[in-house]
Amino acid sequence: MEDIGFLRNAWYVAAWSHEITTDLRQVVVLEDKICMFRTDDGRVVALEDACPHRKLPLSMGRRFDDHVECGYHGLTFDCSGQCVKVPGSKRIPPQAKVHAYPIEERYQLIWIWMGDPDKADPATIYPIDNYGKPGWGVNRGPMIEIDANYLHLTDNLLDPSHVAWVHQGSFGQAATEDTPLKTDAMDDGIKVWRWMMDVEPAPFYAKLVEFEGNCDRLQHYEVSYPCLALAKAVFSPAGHGGPDKPLHDKTFIMDSYNFFTPETRGKTRYYWFQLRNVRVDDDALSAEMTKGIRDVFEEDRIILNEIQKGIDNARVPPINLPIDGGAVRFRTELKRMIDAEAA
Repeated sequence: MEDIGFLRNAWYVAAWSHEITTDLRQVVVLEDKICMFRTDDGRVVALEDACPHRKLPLSMGRRFDDHVECGYHGLTFDCSGQCVKVPGSKRIPPQAKVHAYPIEERYQLIWIWMGDPDKADPATIYPIDNYGKPGWGVNRGPMIEIDANYLHLTDNLLDPSHVAWVHQGSFGQAATEDTPLKTDAMDDGIKVWRWMMDVEPAPFYAKLVEFEGNCDRLQHYEVSYPCLALAKAVFSPAGHGGPDKPLHDKTFIMDSYNFFTPETRGKTRYYWFQLRNVRVDDDALSAEMTKGIRDVFEEDRIILNEIQKGIDNARVPPINLPIDGGAVRFRTELKRMIDAEAA
């Protein structure tokens, strides 16, 4: 499968907010090494992690007074990336500067703009409508490192059918094997979805829904360019689900947000959390859901790591099936965007 590279004019998740402190830390995004830290007033700074003198990572230096001092010869840089001091010299060379990346914090995540800083618009950060609103509980888990290209992760989330085999004890059930999928283009990505009518709740959700008996289940997976995803799970009492029907007052909703950050062409960081509309203040339930979903994502991690190895060593290219329609459309449009940006 073709390696199409990266879209640079986009917002990516660099880290959880709590991961960046006043200590210097190297973070890798799109193969760029970035020195990140917080200023004394809490603002996050992201600088190219290479002193222009001999390219020692600035993250190996020291931070003081919201400046970064290179650990080799003491060149000192402000938060804009401009060198403000060259020990032993009164003149600062015009080339003595490093790239500064635009940064925004939202949803307890640190978002970084990897392209032209003049095009960085915070209004285009991925929107999460119900985040922090009354009536919605949240659970979140640790970042997961996956040894696979980020597009294998977008493929995975544009393929609801995989749960029937990869997640048999949690998300999967008989109806997920062969219920037809529908694929739609969105303004910013691709959506794959299906309703499964009058079926038993899948094992993970059976303990979460607040009604008895069978359900109508919606699997709704949408992935926005370049690699930001929402997996929506909706369970209504049987006979009350389906497109354009009003929500039953016992309908269970879980919105799973999945943000993939390409570190290199063969390694991806996976940030995730879920919003739910039941037992919103139940900390024990949040912990239980985090553990259960972390176990599910570990199943994905094992599969995706092996897929990357298989494709790297393939004697013939992998084939596509009808269930891959959404993923193929997503890759095709993203490649067009990347090619246009490069041009």
